[in-house]
Amino acid sequence: MLRRLLKASAKNATTHHHHHQHCFSSVAKPSKSKTKSMMAAGGSSADTTEPSHDLEYDEGMRARLLKEEDEQKHLNKSHVFFEIRPDGHPLFTSAASLSVLTHNDCASYFNFTSIQHLNAVLPEGLPHGMQKEFDDSLRTALLVRKSFLDLRDNFRRIVDPPMWPSTTHKAPKTRKQFVLDGPRSCGKSITLAMLVHWAREQGWLVFYVPNARSWTHGGLFYRNPQTGLWDTPAQAENDFLKFNKDLLQQLPCQMYDPISLGEGPGVGFLKGVESMAIPERSTLYDLVVAGVDRTHAAVGVVVRLREELSVVKDVPVLIAVDKYNNWFTFSEYQEPETVRSCQPIHSRELTTVNRFRSMMHNDMMIGAFSHSTAVGKLRKELPDVPLDARIDVPRYTLDEAAAVAFYYARQRLIRREVFSEEKWKKIFYLSNGNGAEMRWLAPLIL
Repeated sequence: MLRRLLKASAKNATTHHHHHQHCFSSVAKPSKSKTKSMMAAGGSSADTTEPSHDLEYDEGMRARLLKEEDEQKHLNKSHVFFEIRPDGHPLFTSAASLSVLTHNDCASYFNFTSIQHLNAVLPEGLPHGMQKEFDDSLRTALLVRKSFLDLRDNFRRIVDPPMWPSTTHKAPKTRKQFVLDGPRSCGKSITLAMLVHWAREQGWLVFYVPNARSWTHGGLFYRNPQTGLWDTPAQAENDFLKFNKDLLQQLPCQMYDPISLGEGPGVGFLKGVESMAIPERSTLYDLVVAGVDRTHAAVGVVVRLREELSVVKDVPVLIAVDKYNNWFTFSEYQEPETVRSCQPIHSRELTTVNRFRSMMHNDMMIGAFSHSTAVGKLRKELPDVPLDARIDVPRYTLDEAAAVAFYYARQRLIRREVFSEEKWKKIFYLSNGNGAEMRWLAPLIL
């Protein structure tokens, strides 16, 4: 965890893109009747970039056509096909950042600066669904949804409470802990990543765990004789949150008690040394460096860091955990009972999970469930989680599905010459508003 934390301080992250190839049938020049139908759907007869002869409509060709359209748009200062929705609203919002989005921007697309900027703000890695959306649409844009705006406004009101004009207008209720639930591929991970992106741009200190399952699977594990919990030093060293180096260097440590040393990965305990001292005037960055340099202290440093985050007052602190439901089931680790049997170890018995899982505190924390990791359905009342913390992220509404369909037509994931309201609604009802299924069905049905 800690070693990768330091590497995140490099602002120019190297990006690796894995593009998926999409092959479509040959595309012919649309007839006049089809052109009229496209104009009714929100297009313009000025579009002359459609291929006029049979070609394989692959990703390379799509990218070339989209680039030509963008160049033509800047020259003519006019809208490209499908950039105006049927209700007359623009497909893309003009907001320059996530912080200035309003509820009027719902069901429109927000353009991120670049994939390099996203990787710099989210160096832990982008969610699979977000990366898949970018790869398939050939554009770094995401749908603005009410669920994200509500969460953003909630945390914003906690840090900067607004001044209400009178006592007759009651301030909306705020909440410091959330658990995002909902159907598979409804956008939980993307909503969480957008919230992390917004908070970091506001200068917050965000503890982002993009894959909570990695804390309960893989690596070595040892029982700590002092706590009775299981330490996972290799994970504490290699799969931890990546903080911002400059911000950590500005935050002084508030606790100077020595940190107990545990076993190192595959090397056991140190002889004659039981703890590591924390020098006075140390910063949180110094604390992290100490955990990286001394692997025997890695788990202890992670636990101490969680305690330090609770007392930070100079900047807002947010803890965000994706695949949070993995911390409420059994881990991959097993404890031998007899020569022929083992007892599975529950995630709550792991030192790092045990310290970070609870939401029964006054810190801002949000977790997102993942139904793609075969964890199974959990009961509604979870231990260490407030009863009212769990909220559902809904599937696409009809208005959102319309924006998604027009966006895919704009990005040529849908063949424009056969695009119609009837067909995109067919996709919506077949997928039941599931975002991943709509993206998969789009090039097949149309």
